[in-house]
Amino acid sequence: MGVDQAYILRVSGLTKSFSGVKALDNVQLSLKQGEVHAVMGENGAGKSTFMKLLIGLLKPDSGEIIFDGNDLTASNVHDILKKGISMIHQEILAVPELTVAQNIFLGRETKTNLFSWLNDREITQQAGQLLEQMGLHIQPTAKMKSLSVAERQMVEIAKAISNNAKVIIMDEPTSALADHEVATLFGIINDLKTKGVAIIYISHKMDEIFAISDTITVLRDGKYIATKAASELDARSLITLMVGRELDTLFPDTVSKKGEEILSVKDISSAGKFSDISFTVHAGEVLGLAGLMGAGRTEIARAIFGLDRLTSGEIYLNGQKTDIQSPHDAIRQGIGYVSEDRKAFGFIPRLSVRHNITLSSLPQHVRGGFIQPKSESATTESMMADLRIKASSQQQQVTFLSGGNQQKVIIGKVLLSNPDLVILDEPTRGIDVGAKAEIYKLINQLTAKGIAVIMISSELPEILGMSDRVLVLSKGKQTAMLSRADATQEMIMHYAMQP
Repeated sequence: MGVDQAYILRVSGLTKSFSGVKALDNVQLSLKQGEVHAVMGENGAGKSTFMKLLIGLLKPDSGEIIFDGNDLTASNVHDILKKGISMIHQEILAVPELTVAQNIFLGRETKTNLFSWLNDREITQQAGQLLEQMGLHIQPTAKMKSLSVAERQMVEIAKAISNNAKVIIMDEPTSALADHEVATLFGIINDLKTKGVAIIYISHKMDEIFAISDTITVLRDGKYIATKAASELDARSLITLMVGRELDTLFPDTVSKKGEEILSVKDISSAGKFSDISFTVHAGEVLGLAGLMGAGRTEIARAIFGLDRLTSGEIYLNGQKTDIQSPHDAIRQGIGYVSEDRKAFGFIPRLSVRHNITLSSLPQHVRGGFIQPKSESATTESMMADLRIKASSQQQQVTFLSGGNQQKVIIGKVLLSNPDLVILDEPTRGIDVGAKAEIYKLINQLTAKGIAVIMISSELPEILGMSDRVLVLSKGKQTAMLSRADATQEMIMHYAMQP
């Protein structure tokens, strides 16, 4: 039976201001049943505010939201969820100490007849069936805190599906997923489409947008710009709509020259995570680490930085054997690390830009046992200018910056420790195409100064566009070291899928 293509959601004239500044200005959207409708725009375009209005986290100053014939403009989150709109947030909203099943059915638990106790057995069975239908090998009894970022993201997707929603908003749903998991998600989305479920899809990954979307709406600076069929656009024309200008080549030309060996790891292993890994990184070089989820990329980075313990192997820095027991040791010996989970490990959300940037270099700003605000301020001002960090002031809380500017703050903090080696784990996850281009230029600036860079990324175009060499991993083993000339998407995937 065919799906009725009637509009299930109509948004018109939506406007929202904060402290007199318009975050959204007269925005519109029309969503059909069984449609994947992408909402695109740079960070700061108003996408997050728009979605918060749609799910009732915020109330609009004007405009209306009509869903399935009902006016939801003034409704709250609970009512909107009951009506049939669910959202998968970019920042995972999970309860770490509860099981996967308990998280999926949180607030919708079934009870036993006896004493009205919660029926854990039933929700565990239902969650197991749902996860199996989605093709996910995740135990419903596992605690959320034991899962990887990617696995937690897939559980959030399962939770939204379990609500039997008519509209599901997906905010960067693949930001933590490997290619095969993205394929699984797209299969789930196509299945939902055939059932008439509409998807609002937000992503900064152009290939995904054109692979999955039927329609694309573009926002810029809080304003509605255009709605077009995905088939009418290509990456270049979409970027032009998003940024209001044509963007130069996304990946900058390499300007650095390979220098002395900075890091050498020899046969390093960590029980149950990776084994017998050996590679070198030189000054002015970007070494890309590629592989599917579970390949051991992040685990290797954490071990080098002293966050996890090695069970065997040796690490050499600048030709000298070293024993890194902690991140403090790593920083002291010239290693900087930018985590894949910037909000959990990269910055302190409620602290200011200034306090976050200078956090790892505070001893440089202490005189007589007291922190010197003028010294901190001068250093922050210089770093904000160098990295082109956009903030209202040094005092603005980092939590209110765009994703790209948050990432720059973290990189600025790392650079103040004067590292010889910087490890970047998913450096452009969840940031827009314009900010990505700036991060790539920044990486080039690091290598031009003779800094060695290890870059972990799940985006193969990023690996190919930025890496001088690519180390490919599969299931904790290294399967190939490819030169820039030899590396292709097909070649990387061939080695990433080795048994």
